[in-house]
Amino acid sequence: MRAFTDEEGRTLRTAVYGAMVLVSVAEEGALDQESHAGVEAMATLPAAVREAVDAGAPELPSGSVEDVEAGVLAALRASAALLSQRSAAEAERFADAVVGMCEKVASADGRVGRDEDAVIGRVRASLGR
Repeated sequence: MRAFTDEEGRTLRTAVYGAMVLVSVAEEGALDQESHAGVEAMATLPAAVREAVDAGAPELPSGSVEDVEAGVLAALRASAALLSQRSAAEAERFADAVVGMCEKVASADGRVGRDEDAVIGRVRASLGR
């Protein structure tokens, strides 16, 4: 399987880190616990995706909260489409891993709030779940 281009890697990083950030900032909570839970859950990403995500610093969209969310959800859709072209199985593992990461981030403080759950729903929808 071919390596990801720099642009594809940036898109994957935006999608993965962005999804975790969206959940983490949806409600006040234990940011340290949430960050740790998200980083641990990244181990469930497909190996090639994990390598691309680890290859550089995350880049999140700029602007308002709505702009950031729109950019992250677009990156999730683009990542899912990219991975579907490479391998349906890899795309499924990616979607499962990202949703799982978001769930772990949301529950890191012992509960999942309504706003966190809503963000997870939007992440799921952007991944076709």
